[in-house]
Amino acid sequence: MTVVALLSVAPVTEDSMAGEVAEAVAALEEFDVSYETNPMGTVIETESADELFAAAQAAHEAVDGDRVSTVLKIDDKRTSDEAASEKVAAVEDELGREAHGDRE
Repeated sequence: MTVVALLSVAPVTEDSMAGEVAEAVAALEEFDVSYETNPMGTVIETESADELFAAAQAAHEAVDGDRVSTVLKIDDKRTSDEAASEKVAAVEDELGREAHGDRE
C-alpha cells in the first residue's frame, strides 16, 4: 500500500515562516517516507498510515511557536500502490503535456 498526503505545517506569524517550515521538513528525515516540498506544502509518500501520522506529528512538533497551524490531506487508495509521480503522469497523459505552466 502507498499512502500519499499533503502536509502543511506553519507557525501563525506575520514574519517569515521559512526557518520553522525548514524545521518541520527536516523532522521528516527521521521516518521512512519520501517527500517533496512545494510552495503550498509537502507531499509525503509512505507505506503505511501509521508512519505517515508519526511523521506528520513530528513535523508539527518541530515548529516552535505560540500557535502552529497544520493541515494533513491523505489519499489512502487501498486497492493499488500508485505513487504520487504516477498520479501526475496520468494527468499529463490526459493533457498531452507537462502539468505546469510558466509565469514570469
